Amino acid sequence: MQQAIQTAYERWLKCATDDPDLIPELRAMDEDAVEQAFCADLVFGTAGLRGVLGAGTNRMNIYTVAKATQGLANYVLKNTPAGERRVAVSRDSRLKSELFARVTASVLAANGIEVWIYPELMPVPCLSFATRELHCAAGVMITASHNPAKYNGYKAYGPDGCQMTTQAADAVLAEIRKLDIFTDVKQVDFDEAVREGTIKFVPEDCYTNFIEQVKAQSVLYGEEVDKNVQIVYSPLNGSGLKPVLRALTESGYANIFVVPEQEKPDGNFPTCTYPNPEIREALALGLDYAKKRQADLMLATDPDCDRVGAAVRDGDDYVLISGNEMGVLLLDYLCAQRTKHGTMPKDPVFVKTIVTTDMAAKVAAHYGVRTINVLTGFKFIGEQILLLEQKGEAHRYIFGYEESYGYLSGSYVRDKDAVDAAFLICEMFACYRSRGISIPQKLAELYETYGYCLNITHSYTFEGCSGMETMRGILARLRGAVTEFGGKRVLETLDYAKGLDGLPKSDVLKFVLEDDCSVVVRPSGTEPKLKAYITVSAKDKETASEIEQRIAESVEAYLK
Repeated sequence: MQQAIQTAYERWLKCATDDPDLIPELRAMDEDAVEQAFCADLVFGTAGLRGVLGAGTNRMNIYTVAKATQGLANYVLKNTPAGERRVAVSRDSRLKSELFARVTASVLAANGIEVWIYPELMPVPCLSFATRELHCAAGVMITASHNPAKYNGYKAYGPDGCQMTTQAADAVLAEIRKLDIFTDVKQVDFDEAVREGTIKFVPEDCYTNFIEQVKAQSVLYGEEVDKNVQIVYSPLNGSGLKPVLRALTESGYANIFVVPEQEKPDGNFPTCTYPNPEIREALALGLDYAKKRQADLMLATDPDCDRVGAAVRDGDDYVLISGNEMGVLLLDYLCAQRTKHGTMPKDPVFVKTIVTTDMAAKVAAHYGVRTINVLTGFKFIGEQILLLEQKGEAHRYIFGYEESYGYLSGSYVRDKDAVDAAFLICEMFACYRSRGISIPQKLAELYETYGYCLNITHSYTFEGCSGMETMRGILARLRGAVTEFGGKRVLETLDYAKGLDGLPKSDVLKFVLEDDCSVVVRPSGTEPKLKAYITVSAKDKETASEIEQRIAESVEAYLK
């Protein structure tokens, strides 16, 4: 074991006494566990912090959270006028989320920064909204999104309610790196700070205003539709229950059944080891209830309620709608309704990530909507809204989404919003059903109009301290002379690490293949995974699936 790791381990044994769970864990570590826990520091990036819960510098615990918050506090103190130093804080249902949120607030308050914290768990969009509504210099959301239960994380937001982009995150990281984790962090007692008024609770009217903004995203404009849709909803033991139900019931959707085993917040996620609505397993229990109740629509939001998955009844079975498919459906619905009612703004804008289906751009073009492509990460979609806002043109933004089930139709928040998305999905479903059209029928109509397009994402996990190095090696091999994938010739290789199309440099490779197919490969920004996004255009789903399988096998050969 390296001496530096051993020294750090022994210091933690002496100093990490504020959380009673940590010392027993440290004492129980074998040599390999010590190395994994102390081989690196969790890196603060554009996604903040994310890691496995536990003791050590490479883990999520009260000390890594406090150190990151001290760095954020120093950044705010240096870059924000004295009267504007406020930070909003929220949390989801994950293990230790409440503790981490209290630690975050306590460190900020100790640095003379006013804190607005939600009195109960609230999702990502509510944190983004509060950051804007309360005119904060920054926001912090304690969450690891859809990761397994052993993870937690720390998302940092700028004053516009958007996750910090590269420049701000780098500046905060520079402040964090100056600090000693035990001696350089200021902290006050949380309850005492509440009594003194330096930590305040987000008022109820802020939350109510958020719900009103979600409801204002309706594009019915007075049209009467049958809202007696039978809905099964699961918050996957996360933070979505209260805002999703309120937005829907106040809008007339009263026939909602909540999956009882997944209703209450529980960071252990006892019925779902991977609470990610992108995967069928996360929706399995909800689908069982949907079948028993013959529901029309099943929805599931992830623990921090910024992503939503959906399934719709099709005869006696249920069809899962992918993130790309739902994005295309919602984009077409919003554009069609706005065009019909004359509410489409001049020079409208739609924003998507480079790994999101290009079919969406075809839909946008049909309605005269300009498509802007950005790097993966919803913060880059939020950044585009800010650029419009700075010109007084935020109204031009009509929709943005990424293939990983994240959507936003308004500018009231700057992160993906599953409350908004669930609301719009229900409205779209009710609107089409009132016209005698099912969601599968509408999707088939879109494929008939724009051509069939299959988009599949594959994830490959590389755990441990060597995982990042392994992924870098794979990307280096892919940057070599790759000429084909699955029999499809590579027509062009786009390396975003060099900075392309005016976008920031990013470790992303896109291979443009013949016959309107493509492969995009990138390391995840939030998990120890390499992701491959495969797009196949073909005459029908069966043909596309066969081609996609061959391409996937070819991609996987480079991972060995």
